[in-house]
Amino acid sequence: MFGDLMGMMGKIKETQKKVEATKERLNTVMIDETSSDGLLKVTLTANREIKSISIDDSLLEDKEQLEDYLVLTLNKAIEKATKVNEAELAAVAKEGMPNIPGMDAFMK
Repeated sequence: MFGDLMGMMGKIKETQKKVEATKERLNTVMIDETSSDGLLKVTLTANREIKSISIDDSLLEDKEQLEDYLVLTLNKAIEKATKVNEAELAAVAKEGMPNIPGMDAFMK
């Protein structure tokens, strides 16, 4: 019984290390999002850190329009990055979970 417990604890620690490594790697995965007309482009990491924003000069003339563009485009980029982040971390976590009967129902 204790052997199984120690084995599970080891596997959990190994999984924690893989999760941390995955988080670090996600800092290098870039997500680009561009407004529908191409006037605004944002780039962020899969960990949702903004890396760059490119604004067409025509948007600088209308503050309210620029704000709208930023909100819409950043929200789309954050949504994409969140999906990538969650999928990557879920795959690592699922791979490292100990095989406990009945736990599959909770991992969906």
